[in-house]
Amino acid sequence: MQYTQAQIDRANAVSLEDFLRTQGETLIKSGREYRWKEHDSLTVRGNKWFRHSQSKGGYPIDFVMEFYGKSFPEAVELLTGEHGEAPKTAPPMEFRLPKPSRTADRTIQYLCEVRGLSKQIVETFLLSGDIYEDSSHHNAVFVGRDSSGIPRYAHIRGTADSFRQDISGSDKSYGFGYAGNGNQLFAFEAPIDLLSFLCLYPQDWQSRSYLALGGVSGRALERFLSERRDIQKVFLCLDSDAAGNEACQRLLGIIPDKIPVVRLVPARKDWNDVLRQKAEITNRKFIAETISMREPPEIQPVPMLRMADVELTSVEWLWFPYIPFGKLTIIQGNPGEGKTYFAMRLAAACTNRKPLPDMEPLEPFNIIYQTAEDGLGDTVKPRLIEAEADLDRVLVIDEAKRELTLSDERIEKAITQNGARLIILDPIQAYMGEKTDMNRANEVRPMFRRLADVAERTGCAVILIGHLNKAAGGQSAYRGLGSIDFRAAARSVLLIGRVKREPNVRVIVHDKSSLAPEGKPVAFCLDPETGFSWIGEYDITADELLSGAGGNTATKTEQAERLILDLLADGKELASEDIVKAAAEAGISERTVQNAKRNMGGILGARRVGGQWYNFIKKKQPPEPAS
Repeated sequence: MQYTQAQIDRANAVSLEDFLRTQGETLIKSGREYRWKEHDSLTVRGNKWFRHSQSKGGYPIDFVMEFYGKSFPEAVELLTGEHGEAPKTAPPMEFRLPKPSRTADRTIQYLCEVRGLSKQIVETFLLSGDIYEDSSHHNAVFVGRDSSGIPRYAHIRGTADSFRQDISGSDKSYGFGYAGNGNQLFAFEAPIDLLSFLCLYPQDWQSRSYLALGGVSGRALERFLSERRDIQKVFLCLDSDAAGNEACQRLLGIIPDKIPVVRLVPARKDWNDVLRQKAEITNRKFIAETISMREPPEIQPVPMLRMADVELTSVEWLWFPYIPFGKLTIIQGNPGEGKTYFAMRLAAACTNRKPLPDMEPLEPFNIIYQTAEDGLGDTVKPRLIEAEADLDRVLVIDEAKRELTLSDERIEKAITQNGARLIILDPIQAYMGEKTDMNRANEVRPMFRRLADVAERTGCAVILIGHLNKAAGGQSAYRGLGSIDFRAAARSVLLIGRVKREPNVRVIVHDKSSLAPEGKPVAFCLDPETGFSWIGEYDITADELLSGAGGNTATKTEQAERLILDLLADGKELASEDIVKAAAEAGISERTVQNAKRNMGGILGARRVGGQWYNFIKKKQPPEPAS
């Protein structure tokens, strides 16, 4: 909020004596002034205050900001009870560090001789640039930086007098300090208090983090903890006075509840007093009191399972090794390349004994088929009839009143109530829920975890059909559905795609298998005239299918055939193992070579010499003479 000058004047005209009494504070008459009982170094008189221990004073607004940790607008409102206006847009005050002096002699002398700091400690901060001497007045400058090392705050301390102030434009949420790699943070009011503590307790100090708050404000502490989530304990090392005590209680409220907090009370008014008077402190007891302000949260024992008690189970298969029962399977591909046609054949296999290639026969069972893209009456049902599925066993959850999502409790209920052993969701993008971002792992992961649990509990195979993303080429893992967590959650991933050089041919490639060795690619034909038919095994990889590698060039099998013809040209004979070796050098597998040989059975001959098989090209027989 923004306040007028008249409102600011009224705030600064408030009697501090009256203000403190309204806050429940006790004032003690001391001559013509009043001494604050809970802060014996501070006196007030009318609308003025003075802190004798620091030779510092001012008016009510400064007082409330200093001792109550309020911002400027909050202080004005507390003093006057008036609300300000919304701030007008104004350019932010530029923050600029004072020009450094060529030497730091006066700063070193002041900090080491006057304030009693260790020269080694001081030089450490001088070398980092976090302390330096300004060229104009030879003041000591204490710099606060952001996580990138950029200066955002600076505090000036006079080396010849009691002058002190923050540089204009300073962001008080970035205090002077040191960020170590350890998980402990020590917070102080002023930079010199922080440095004094390091001198008192120098052992391994670089392993911890230290922060000067620039008074008793909590802005720097709040920011530091938001960036350093690894901090596990905070030590509040504020002055041993009423303001320090009050600030500690207030700061406790901004420290996350899970972090233990300890108050370290100095044996003197502040840590620099302790350092300068340490010879007078008996038994080197520099800490007067250690107060636990918040204990570590009680750790609840983690429920554990002993592997010796876990019952062994085996995976049941709908279609080995492609689709397991009780797990998630993803089927993905580009639009219009056969995913739904395959789903219809799968429905027929489950409901009417129309097995897929190499599929063990199963007793017919109920399935649930949810689709958000195709009409049930004009598209889905005709295709199911064409596939010869048992329509009585194909069920659909009614979404007339409420759309279905992956988190919907109806999924498990429908599976259980109808004894379904397969549910297909086509396409998965339609069942994520309108508020779910498919590319955000933190949203996708719990949803898939719940669905996987449903599959596990019911023993139902869950198939998610989805479209590939639009990235050209690339690895199959990164063209899948949304976040990579989709692929991670599935136990099996099938890719269905069109063969570029054979537009009627679709291939199912086993792109991921967590429960069994990957199955061989299987092809089917979608002919505009003859319809659907299975082709059988097909030699192609997922990435080749996606990228269209080879385009109109030969398949691997055809490449193998050409290689064999070249090797056996001009009547040559070659050992079978030598052909396999030559093919391997060309990037062709032995299995592909065997497929090629079978295709060439009409022209390829073989004979055994000793223990070795040799191949040759058969000579063409002359035509039979006419009778």
